[in-house]
Amino acid sequence: MSWGTDLWDQFENLDKHSQWGIDFLERYAKFVKERLEIEQTYAKQLRSLVKKYCPKRSKEDEPRFTSCLSFYSILNELNDYAGQREVVAEEMGHRVYGELMRYSQDLKAERKHHLQEGRKAQQYLDQCWKHMDNSKKKFERECKEAEKSQLIYERLDNDINATKSEVEKAKSQLYLRQHMAEESKNEYAAQLQNFNSEQWKHFNVAIPQIFKNLQDMDERRTVKLGEMYRCFAEVERRVIPIISKCLEGMVTAAKNVNERRDSGIVVESFKSGFEPPGDFPFEDFSQNIQRTGSDGTIGTPKMEGGKPDPKHAVSRTKNKLWLFGKKPKAPTLEDLSHLPPEQRRKKLQHRIDELNKELQKEMDQRDALNKMKDVYEKNPQMGDPGSLQPKISETICNMEKLRSEIHKNESWLAEVEGKHGSRSERRASADVNHHAPHGRESPEGSYTDDHSQEHRSPPQPDPHEFDDEFDDDDPLPVIGHCKALYSFDGSNEGTLVMKENEVLYVIEEDKGDGWTRVRKQGGEEGYVPTSYVEITLEKNSKDKSEHFLWRSFRSSFHADEESGDPV
Repeated sequence: MSWGTDLWDQFENLDKHSQWGIDFLERYAKFVKERLEIEQTYAKQLRSLVKKYCPKRSKEDEPRFTSCLSFYSILNELNDYAGQREVVAEEMGHRVYGELMRYSQDLKAERKHHLQEGRKAQQYLDQCWKHMDNSKKKFERECKEAEKSQLIYERLDNDINATKSEVEKAKSQLYLRQHMAEESKNEYAAQLQNFNSEQWKHFNVAIPQIFKNLQDMDERRTVKLGEMYRCFAEVERRVIPIISKCLEGMVTAAKNVNERRDSGIVVESFKSGFEPPGDFPFEDFSQNIQRTGSDGTIGTPKMEGGKPDPKHAVSRTKNKLWLFGKKPKAPTLEDLSHLPPEQRRKKLQHRIDELNKELQKEMDQRDALNKMKDVYEKNPQMGDPGSLQPKISETICNMEKLRSEIHKNESWLAEVEGKHGSRSERRASADVNHHAPHGRESPEGSYTDDHSQEHRSPPQPDPHEFDDEFDDDDPLPVIGHCKALYSFDGSNEGTLVMKENEVLYVIEEDKGDGWTRVRKQGGEEGYVPTSYVEITLEKNSKDKSEHFLWRSFRSSFHADEESGDPV
């Protein structure tokens, strides 16, 4: 099936069809362009979404929960997925849209050439037809003139009144016209033969070839469209494996969510290292009631002047414990003493690790500078060794500073670990003497040994005196005094209000949680931030504390004897 033979007379329609084919190709190219713009916009929006939900943060704020890590892994995979959408857009722009636009320009130029060739052939055939038509008309005209001259000659020849000269003249005119008609006939025959020949060439050679070229061009356009359709799909298919890996990564991230590990991280992050509070001791408010001699018990001695001794006052209702209340805020300190022991230990250990890393970097830099200095000394042309000395000195100075910081933080860490160990020993002792009064909770969740025993002279071996001595709860002994450096509002339960420069009694040291237990002149007790006060401990405070612990042990021992439990 050929356009040259079957469509020999459809030049105008083939002209329109070839133009439609190019327009359709450009329309598909426009479709591809809009598609790749959609891909670019989609990829851009995906990247913006990932950036929105992946804010920049410091290393300390990096999430450790598996749910958070999985989510950020999904965001990373989504970012890679967006990159693949950008690859699709780029490939479509380069391999499909760009190729189609270049091919469209080539088709336009080729179509223009073929149509010009067809029009030229048609114009030449039209010229041949005009020449043939003109010779035909001339031959017809000459024949009519010859016929007319023949009629005139016959009329004069038959006319007896015509002169001989008139007859000769008409005869010569007839010969002339007949000769001209014969020449016109020959010319017309030649032009007709030439036209027929050119017309045969036109419709059997020139036009079929031109139409064949147009047909080949259109078929190549169709094939090109098919290739572009396939390339369009191949661009998508090529990124499918990578996109599948991205989706598999998202599924893997989802499988990595571990609720047990997240719960453990919560414990690790917020564990203070303190023990839960024990039982509250019984507070006997009837000790000030006058007892009769028939009661058979030893009455509680009255306070002089009706006022309690501030050094031995019983805790008021202000000194309450809290479990779920808001803890008082303490200022952030360099030694992290405002943190609970466990958190302080972790922070200090992390700080020491970071300082060691920085120290190692400085040491590596020092070694590198020394090696460079040795090279310069051996090869002076490479550089001046003295130019490196300031940098070496600066590095050594930095190393000394880092070592000092490490030593300081290690001393704080040793202090925390030592207190933590002593606290563990106290907990073990409390487990053995379970009948002794349990500890009180400090503002940061710590628990202090509130024996509530009156400070007296060392116990005598008399068992009856030992029995009566611990019937009532005694307050904690004073182990020193402190001066308030700043005012403290004491708005939370268990804390104590104090004013700047106010002098308070210290009844319990800071156990690593950043809080010290104090007592006012009026007997009111509570906790204040250790960093807010200047503490001066008495020299015999250690003896008093040991004496107090010894009496507590005796009280527990006596209670076990009365209950019949073995000690």
